[in-house]
Formats: sequence, C-alpha cells, structure tokens
Amino acid sequence: MKRRRTALVCLTALLAAAVTALPAAPAGAEETEQVRNGTFDNGTDSWWTSSNVTAAVTDGRLCADAPGGTTNRWDAALGQNDVTLVAGESYKFSFTATGTPADHVVRAIVGLSVSPYDTYYEISPQLSVSGNTYSYTFTSPVDTAQGQVGFQLGGTPDAWRFCVDDVSLLGGVAPEPYVPDTGPRVRVNQVAYLPSGPKNATLVTDATSRLRWQLKNDAGRTVAHGWSVPRGVDASSGQNVHSIDFGRYRKRGEGFTLVADGETSRPFDIGTAAYERLRLDSAKYYYTQRSGTAISDELRPGYGRPAGHVGTAPNQGDTEVPCQPGVCDYTLDVSGGWYDAGDHGKYVVNGGISTWELLSTYERSLHARTGEPGKLGDGSLDIPESGNRVPDILDEARWELDFLLKMQVPQGQPLAGMAHHKIHDEQWTGLPLLPSDDPQRRELHPPTTAATLNLAATAAQAARLYRPYDREFAAKALDAARTAWTAALAHPDLLADESDGIGGGAYPDNEVADEFYWAAAELYLTTGERDFKDHVLNSPVHTADIFGPIGFDWARTAAAARLDLATVPSRLPGRDHVRRSVVRGADGYLATLKAHPYGMPYAPDGNVYDWGSSHQILNNAVVLATAYDITGGSKYRDGAVQSMDYILGRNALNMSYVTGYGEVNAHNQHSRWYAHQLDPALPAPPDGTLSGGPNSSIQDPYAQSKLQGCVGQFCFIDDIQSWSTNEHTINWNAALARMASFVADQG
Repeated sequence: MKRRRTALVCLTALLAAAVTALPAAPAGAEETEQVRNGTFDNGTDSWWTSSNVTAAVTDGRLCADAPGGTTNRWDAALGQNDVTLVAGESYKFSFTATGTPADHVVRAIVGLSVSPYDTYYEISPQLSVSGNTYSYTFTSPVDTAQGQVGFQLGGTPDAWRFCVDDVSLLGGVAPEPYVPDTGPRVRVNQVAYLPSGPKNATLVTDATSRLRWQLKNDAGRTVAHGWSVPRGVDASSGQNVHSIDFGRYRKRGEGFTLVADGETSRPFDIGTAAYERLRLDSAKYYYTQRSGTAISDELRPGYGRPAGHVGTAPNQGDTEVPCQPGVCDYTLDVSGGWYDAGDHGKYVVNGGISTWELLSTYERSLHARTGEPGKLGDGSLDIPESGNRVPDILDEARWELDFLLKMQVPQGQPLAGMAHHKIHDEQWTGLPLLPSDDPQRRELHPPTTAATLNLAATAAQAARLYRPYDREFAAKALDAARTAWTAALAHPDLLADESDGIGGGAYPDNEVADEFYWAAAELYLTTGERDFKDHVLNSPVHTADIFGPIGFDWARTAAAARLDLATVPSRLPGRDHVRRSVVRGADGYLATLKAHPYGMPYAPDGNVYDWGSSHQILNNAVVLATAYDITGGSKYRDGAVQSMDYILGRNALNMSYVTGYGEVNAHNQHSRWYAHQLDPALPAPPDGTLSGGPNSSIQDPYAQSKLQGCVGQFCFIDDIQSWSTNEHTINWNAALARMASFVADQG
C-alpha cells in the first residue's frame, strides 16, 4: 500500500542537444501538437540521444543504433524535453516505429524530464508484431512545462537499430472512453464450488422479475434449474442484478456453466482439486519473492533468476547497508527476506503481518477441527529446504523471519533493540528491472515503534511454532521478541514519517496501541507470563470492537491478537469473552455478505474501495472461518467459503483476481520482474498471485487516465502500470494462502 514511481531517463548526463520550451497551452484548447519536429523534416533538431546511442535521419526517419549489453531500458534512449502538459487534458500519443532485428521491445514514455522523473504514460510494444503504427490516448495528471517524450532502447544483450517517425503528442483530443470487457452477464466463481458448499452466482440484467436459470454439465445437459431472485441495483457496481442459488446440486464435475437471461457463464468446476492447487500455489508465491538467493529454474520453471541484492555489480547489495544520512553511523547485514511487492524494498511492518498470517495458516492446522498439518508439510512446496523434516510453510516463513531479526538495532547502539522500519533503494527504479540488476544505493530507515512491535509479535509466535523443529532458533526468536518488547516500552511513540516515500513506500502508522496489544498477546501465548497477560487484559484494545467494514491489515493489527487469543490454547482469564467477540465480528460480516448482491463480506462506507480491497475481503473471510473453528457453525463455514467467489470471478468485472485461476484472470500485476507485459522475455506473475483489486482512489496516472468516475468494483484495470489497483504484495498473498488452505480443508 504505497505510492510508486517508474523512472524515466535521468537527463543530467544524457542530453546531447539543447531545446526550447513551448508556452503552456490553456486547458480545453483546440487540438495542439506538443512535439516539435516529430516528422524529422529538420533532421534531429529538438531531439537528444544518450551518449551511447548514435542517431541520424535516414529516409525521412530517425534511426538510432542502440548498443548491446545494457542492463536497464533507460540505459540507451532518445527523446525530446520541455514538452508542455496540462492537468486534465487528454493527449493522443502516436508514432510509427520498426526494429532491426524485428520483434524488439521499445519503451515509449510521456513523463517528467526532471527529478523525480514521474511517468504519466508508458507503453512497451513489441515492434513488427501487430503493425508498425502505434496510437494511445491518456489524460495528464499534472501541469508542467518540463514534460518529456522518450523512447528507451536499453536492457538488451545485443545491439539493435530502432527507427521512428511521425512522433506526435496531440493535446486537446477527446478522451477515449474506457469500457472494460466484462463478458457474459452471468457472474460465477470461475474456479470451483465445493460439492457440499454454497453455490451462488450473480446475474446482471435489466429484468425486474425473476428469471429461469439452468445449470449445464460439460456435455451441455441441464442438470439443475430454478428461478433467480431480483436484488435491485447493487450500489458497489451500479448494476441491476439478480442472485442465483444452485447449492442443492452436489455432484462433482468439470466444465459446468450456468445459463440465464440468454447468457452463458464462464466455465467452472464442482470439486476440491482446484483449492488443493491454490493452497500450494498461493504459498509457493513466496519462493520467487526471495531476496538474497538465486531462484532455481528447476524448482520454478520460467522464474529462475540470479540472486538479488548480494553485492554483485551492478547491485550494491544488502549485506552491509548504511542508514539514511543522520539516522545512524553503523551498517547492517539485512540480506534475505522477501521483496515486499512489485519493487525491491523490504518493510518490517508489512513483513510482520505477512509472516504472522502464514504462521497462523500452519498454527490453525494444529488446533482447528478441519486442520490438516501435513498439507503444508515437508516437501509440499518444492523449495530448497524441502526434505529437512520441517514443514515447508515454516521453512518459507523462516526466510522472512531471519530478515526481520537482522533489522533489530544492535546492542551498544542508540535505540538498541528497536527495529528499523524498512530498507530499500535511495531512489525509485523503473520497470522492468530484475533484482540482480538494481544499481541503486540501499538505505536503512529510522527505527519505529510499529516495526519493533511487529518484530516482537512475529518472533514470539515463531518461538512456539519452531520449538519442535529447531530449539536454538526458537530461543533466539523469543530472546529477540523480549528485547524488542522492552525497547518498544521505552520508546512508545517513534512513528514512521509519512513523507518518507522516496525509493519505497512510507508505511506510516500513527496508532500503535494495536501493535502493543498484538505483541503482548503473542508473548503471552508463548510464555504464559503474567506481565504479558496483564498488558493484554489492561489494553483498551482488548474489549474494543475491532472488526470493522474494512477489515485488518498491516496498519490495523488488533485482529491478529484477538484471533490468536481466541484459538491458540491458553489460560487467559475471560477467554470465552474473547471467543464470543470473534463470533460477533463474524456475525457482522455474515450479515454484510447476505445483504450484498455479489455475496461478499465487504461493504465499505460509500462503497469507497480501499487499496488492496481483495485481501481485505479475504481477511474478513478469515474472521468467518475462525468463527467456524470456534463454534462449528456451518453458516460461518459457508460464509467463509462463499467469500472466495468474489475473488475468483463472481464480481462486476467478471474476472478472477488470482493469476492462473479462472478463464479470465489478472496476470499483469505491477512488478519489476514479473513484467511480461513490458518485456516478453520476462514472466507474468506466477499462478496463485493475488492482485490488489479495485481501489476507488485510483492514485496512479494510468488508472486515472482510464477510470475517472468509476464506481466501487469498477475501479480496477489489469495493467502493469496501475500500481494502485493491480499490484501484488506479500501481505495480500498471505490472506489468499490462509483462505485457500481453509477452503481446501473443507473438502
């Protein structure tokens, strides 16, 4: 949940020719050309190239010879500066281009030519594949006379020639309306329904009276039928909808479809196999997020890559990282851990909640009536540690835990025992960029109370779960947790600077009472000690209503404590009250689900969808699942299971938000190395990767150019440029892994 920038070409050392600025054009003016000499009738006038690119006008086109062996796209480039952009104005960006050899990819951008080099629009066509003429329309989010049109040619092993002509940036054009292809009007879970579970669908229709529906098997034979229930206009989508319930049909099979109002849904299965796959795929996601180690192509075909941030050029590495200027005078080895999301940063607060949720996925299997510990046991995830007699999910979580422990301030230093908030690049990097190719200087950011309590909570939880497998590590983790707790009590109000968002997300959190409650709960559950028990019982968070509409996440961690206090065996006084509070929270989410025409436990105020809404829906489902574990009530199990329908296709956009699952699924998540959309040589995100999902605030320029005025569920676009709606993160996938495992257990 953080603002990202994609770098343009840094022009300080690249400009080869001076240019003159055009006066700003008033908003709403007639169509006005912003590019000078875009037809190259005046040779190379107004155009520059980087020092390693040779360019000349040949046959009326500008042809540039780019060298091989460059690392990043912007390492070889040409462009034009001092382009005027007007906020709210729509522009048509067009050009003709070819590459020799054919099929090369060029990154064409419109953005800011000076620091911080924001990108306002980018496209990376593969030349000569779909014709040589390219045209795109976007809306500028800013006013600037320092815009840039650029073509980035680097990042290739071999030299190649790029030729371009008719470059145009035409202002004042009518914006092209963005209308998503939502497919058939019958919206279903495109993956699978459990044979004995709920089976619901949503029909988008103008009809106000009930309609006939038919369930058909893969041979096209009707196996069930019934009538839809009109629901009126759904506020989260603006659609008139009906609900369809075909839960009485329980036979297993593949390739079912639902027919209603002349429309046929996308296919789906009735069975459990898909959830067993998703249980593993959603957890396997973490291996390819690892920092500090090479990813094996044998273990993950298509995803092999060199180790990132180990100090091999051009990397500066994470083995000896200094602080930001003025923060400290030491360096730390903070190698390892998981990359947080689509960038190369590593954040303790997001790493903490992610680790807790993975560990809790395993801990649930030890205590819940339907838990199956062996399903994520040794050998289940095909990771390098498989075969060591430790459950694979614990081995994977250990990779992050070791990093979190390294972020603790050493003894003898100021703020000893506290945890640094984060470590990432000094400046934002662009897309695509493999971790091993990141040239940026890395920095430790100041310690914070929130990060320190995340460390205390997760290390304390780890101490009890790893004790049967590695007593030495368990003792080390508990010692670190105690030290962090003591340090946080001594420094209860060191907060992250919300403006510290250059090169990585700020992750500010101005309320840490919930983190104190969480850390005390985990320390109590592990040690049983009175001091931690007293802190839990005396915390105002302990009796607060913490299960709100948005749910829990890295900044709202009280639920992590409450759920564990309710389910991990202990002698906590009043534990029955804790368990009842979870059930009451689940009752609220169940009521929301039943009232929602799309059947999900998420209805934020005003239908303003938050950043990462998909994982918030899943975390609300976790509360329902926990209520089932507490009570055995089937309504809670069914509510938790049904919540997956929205994630897997029963939504207004008729798409699954999980890569590789469902006939139409998100697969262009914002990422620097899962960047197939920008570079065909790179992979798309691995199967089992969760997209952030609709975000009403649409903070990134690409989403703003397409989704202005969007309603709730429609505030999403599956494009790598949309970091506010379509990123992936370790904490979002942790929610998916937990719910996928729960649903698989219900089979």
